[in-house]
Amino acid sequence: MSPRTAAGPAARRTAAPRAATEPSFDVELEVARAIGPDVLVVGLDEVGRGALAGPVTVGACAVRVLEGQVVTALPEGVRDSKALTARRREALVAPIAVAAAATGIGWVPAQEIDRIGISAALTEAALRALEDLRTPEGDGVLPDAVIIDGSVDVLSGALRGRGLPPVPVTVRVKADRDCRSVAAASVLAKVARDARMTQLHASAPQYAWDSNKGYGAAVHRDAITEHGIHAEHRASWNLTGTPSAGVLWEIDPRRSIPAEQEGHR
Repeated sequence: MSPRTAAGPAARRTAAPRAATEPSFDVELEVARAIGPDVLVVGLDEVGRGALAGPVTVGACAVRVLEGQVVTALPEGVRDSKALTARRREALVAPIAVAAAATGIGWVPAQEIDRIGISAALTEAALRALEDLRTPEGDGVLPDAVIIDGSVDVLSGALRGRGLPPVPVTVRVKADRDCRSVAAASVLAKVARDARMTQLHASAPQYAWDSNKGYGAAVHRDAITEHGIHAEHRASWNLTGTPSAGVLWEIDPRRSIPAEQEGHR
């Protein structure tokens, strides 16, 4: 039934849609139904692809679906990391780590990004996050299915070449907004990378990485012009020129995306 013929205002009030920023387990359940009764679904999300310095980071958060029900109770308030304050993100990390079936973080540093390019680096970081998956007790686990935020599956072929199980990969635009496991992964990735950039700031305070987290803020670009590049900079990128617009998997890895476009992703 279309919205035009559904019902009057009173009925619409009693069936108000979920807020756009509140992720659900709908996609995780759909994925699990196609696989079996006991499925470990892992959400993946990245941060740092558009930065000028520092690593690209992928977070992984696994939830278990048993007999058509999600039995992993992720904490209240999990959202896409961009929709949360830094304090709220940090407060969610420990509860996510305790509640999730498993979590992991994958890193690819700046020098490796220069060598292999940003697209390959994102894939590699995702593989490392899956390899890092650990239960709250510290046991390693393997996924039965993976959900990634984006529009292109860059993971399936890489899984086969890495010795990881060739599991189904679901690609969904705005998965970090809509899928609870991916939103939790985005929080883990963002907090981990922000902490890493704050640590790196101590060795190179002139770039203000504690505040810009390695993205292309004016103060950061000005510092590069004045002081030159650091070992943590992506030296093959356009670090001081006008950034070029682009989207994931289609950008020239030698160029950068403005932080305002990336939302500090």
